[in-house]
Amino acid sequence: MALPSPLPDALADLIASRFRVLGEPTRIRLLDALREGPATVSELQAGTGASQQNVSKHLGMLLEAGMVRRVKDGNRAYYSITDDSLFDLCEHMCGGLRRQVAQLDELLHMEGQPIR
Repeated sequence: MALPSPLPDALADLIASRFRVLGEPTRIRLLDALREGPATVSELQAGTGASQQNVSKHLGMLLEAGMVRRVKDGNRAYYSITDDSLFDLCEHMCGGLRRQVAQLDELLHMEGQPIR
């Protein structure tokens, strides 16, 4: 489904809000860790090296944004991804970064001149 152009203000605000949530490296690391499957705060803490408080704070923001879900199992809570398209977005970003780096490398090595 194509987006309307121009974007309505409310839609532009929603898109910007989603990108703001993704604009924090710790949240990107948490989403990447959850790519392997559901995990507890303790497991995510061990996997990312972040503090328990920091992991909980960022998971709360991801939960509020609807990017992760929390399922309680006894006294444990498991977090998981709600939308796998987040990883498609990351792949597109990485592809763009690869192209940008290749272009920069090409410019720096034009005509076989060494970088100074």
